[in-house]
Amino acid sequence: MGSTTCKMADTIDSLRQEREPRHAALRYILDAWEEAIHDGIDPDCIATAAIFAALSDMIATYGEEPVAKMAERLSERIRIGEFTIPRSMQ
Repeated sequence: MGSTTCKMADTIDSLRQEREPRHAALRYILDAWEEAIHDGIDPDCIATAAIFAALSDMIATYGEEPVAKMAERLSERIRIGEFTIPRSMQ
């Protein structure tokens, strides 16, 4: 393998390693979400609690100003579909 090919393979492996914990974390959240809905909790209540928990944790870790700056960019990210999860119709 050439030097460029090795670097590309390393980059792909690095990206995969970054994504895997995020995908696992999202799976945990989505599973808990479905369980809460199954137990009769209103999806809006779940969403509000999830947003509160996420923001509170991020503020505890990074501080208010960095999280506020991240939140300023959320509207654009929402509009371009970054948080849209395709759901299959059953």
